[in-house]
Amino acid sequence: MLRWQIAIQEYRGNMTIVQKAGNIHKNADGLTRWALANTPDNPAYVPLEAEPKITIEGININDIGTQFFEEVRESYKQ
Repeated sequence: MLRWQIAIQEYRGNMTIVQKAGNIHKNADGLTRWALANTPDNPAYVPLEAEPKITIEGININDIGTQFFEEVRESYKQ
C-alpha cells in the first residue's frame, strides 16, 4: 500500500479514491495483487529487527513432596 501512496503523491488533492468490495471489483489484475518482497529496493521496505535477547533474572524451584499430592487425592475422594 505504501508504494501506491508514494506513487500517487503528485496527484494529491486532484483525485478521490473509492474503495470497492472484492466481489464488485472484477477487473483487478494479478500484478496489482502481487505482494512485493521486503527488500531494500522496495519503497515500502521495513528492516526486520533482530530478536531481543531475553535473560533469566531468577529461578524458583519448589519441591513438593508426595505427602501434598496424597492429601489432594484424599480431599477429592471426600
